[in-house]
Amino acid sequence: MTEWAFWGCTPFLAAALITDIRSMRIPNWITVPAFFTGLVLQAFVQGWQGFLFAICGAAAGFALLLIMHFMGAVGAGDVKLFAGIGAWTGMLFTAQVIMYSVFIGALIGWIIVLYRRETGTRLRNSFSRITGFFVLHDLNFLKGKGKEQLRFPFMLAVIPGSVCTYLYF
Repeated sequence: MTEWAFWGCTPFLAAALITDIRSMRIPNWITVPAFFTGLVLQAFVQGWQGFLFAICGAAAGFALLLIMHFMGAVGAGDVKLFAGIGAWTGMLFTAQVIMYSVFIGALIGWIIVLYRRETGTRLRNSFSRITGFFVLHDLNFLKGKGKEQLRFPFMLAVIPGSVCTYLYF
C-alpha cells in the first residue's frame, strides 16, 4: 500500500466518524463512494494489478466485518465502510486496521463498563453466553440482547486503529 491510498481514504473515515458519533450510523453516501473511488483509483494507478488489489482488499474488509456484524458487534455501515477501506488500502492493511480497531474497541468498552460499575454483571452475562454457545452450538447465544449490549460508535476505535496501522505497517 502506498501513502496516497491511506490519505485518500482518510476523508471517508473522517466523515464516517462524524456521522457515527452523531447518529450511530454510517450512511451509504459515505460507504459507496469510498468503495468505488478506491477501486477506480487503484485501477487507474496500477492497472489490472491495482484493480485486483482493490477487489481483494474490499472482499477481506467486508468479509471480516460481516462476521462481526453477524455476532452483533458492528453495524452494516461499518461492514460497508471496511469494504471501502479495503478497496483503498488492500487486504493486509485492512486486516491490521480491523485487528487494532477491535483491540482499541475492547479497551473503550472496558473503560465504559468500569465507569458505569457494571463489571460483575457483564462478566456473568458474557460467561453465560459463551457457555451457552459451546454447550448448544448456537451462535445466537453470542449476541447480546437489547439493553444488555454495550453500544458506542465503532469509529472511535477505527480512527486510532487506522493511525496505528499506518504508523506500524
